[in-house]
Amino acid sequence: MDVTDRLDRHQPLVLGLFRIVIGLLFTSEGAATLFGVLDRDATPAGDWPFWYAGVIELVCGVLVLLGVLTRAAAFLSSGAMAFAYFTEHQPDGLFPLQNGGLSPALFCWGFLLLVFFGPGALALSNLFRRDTAAAPGTRG
Repeated sequence: MDVTDRLDRHQPLVLGLFRIVIGLLFTSEGAATLFGVLDRDATPAGDWPFWYAGVIELVCGVLVLLGVLTRAAAFLSSGAMAFAYFTEHQPDGLFPLQNGGLSPALFCWGFLLLVFFGPGALALSNLFRRDTAAAPGTRG
């Protein structure tokens, strides 16, 4: 067995760990925005676009973290981060290091990866998929 085979064997677990970490980080961003924790002031309710971004970060972050509706939550999160990057950061410079948009750029591409590759291992959705896998027409 070569190195590539060994790495491929662990791919679902590593993808699951990636999903958990990115979900936890995104959830903490949303909690900080909405509740004023982690050395950040809370954003007033309804303040466009920051409060709404905080709701997306918190809700979608938890869904991604748990591995429930991962692809849908990751799709919404990726789009929200693309919106944040192009409306809030990109006008200040082309590159993320110039405009302070490194976090939204990394979140956007990390979530896009989850849209295409799914939740990986350790996802709650995998528990439900096993029960319904025998039913015709089901697609986990």
